[in-house]
Amino acid sequence: MWYSSGSCDNLVLIENNELISASFAPAALTKESIMPPIRNDWAKVLAPEYNKPYYRKLFDFIGKEYSTHTIYPPGDDIFNAFHLTPLKDVKCVIIGQDPYHGPGQANGLCFSVGNGVALPPSLVNIFKEVQDDLKLPVPSTDGDLSRWARQGVLLLNSTLTVEAHRPTSHQGKGWETFTDEVIMRLNRDREHLVFILWGSYAIKKGAFIDRNRHLVLTSPHPSPLSAYRGFFGSHPFSRANQYLVQHNETPINWQ
Repeated sequence: MWYSSGSCDNLVLIENNELISASFAPAALTKESIMPPIRNDWAKVLAPEYNKPYYRKLFDFIGKEYSTHTIYPPGDDIFNAFHLTPLKDVKCVIIGQDPYHGPGQANGLCFSVGNGVALPPSLVNIFKEVQDDLKLPVPSTDGDLSRWARQGVLLLNSTLTVEAHRPTSHQGKGWETFTDEVIMRLNRDREHLVFILWGSYAIKKGAFIDRNRHLVLTSPHPSPLSAYRGFFGSHPFSRANQYLVQHNETPINWQ
């Protein structure tokens, strides 16, 4: 049977009490902008969230926002982090705050932009640290981090949508509760993950992560305002790979 609320279509498909698919598809969105359902192993794990009151309110809010304002990322990219990094493949988690709010930037992965899009300053600094840490050349134009996501790096923003030119505009609407649940599940159900937390916001969000089960790397944010206060020289990429190798995991190619 299909489950749907008054403001959503094709939210959850359940057959014989087993979740088949789930999608974030507010009725207010056009057919072209409806997000593809999460069909990998995240779908079943996240299914309990869809019936909770906070998530119903979030549906209503997001549906109205996409129908009345310019919202980033495009609807079919909202859950890109989950589409590209199945739960079983997660090795590393990088936590961001909310999507880029400029045209053509946000693609559903924290800190990432599409190939050919001008690199935001924080991403420039991330690539500088990759280069200094691993002695690798880094691209000057390709800021699409889906190549990391496909290797098991969950690039998770705390808030998954934002109104154009209004940073943090979708904070406090329910996304934080949803992404907290994602992090709690990873913390509880997996072992030997690497969590990379840049800046006070991410560090606070990940404060409950069990340091005895996982490696937690913290530093100032890569923003130009704080990168020279300890982000540069923190070596998160080599430290992450060293930990993964120690636990018989393939290291990440951060190039």
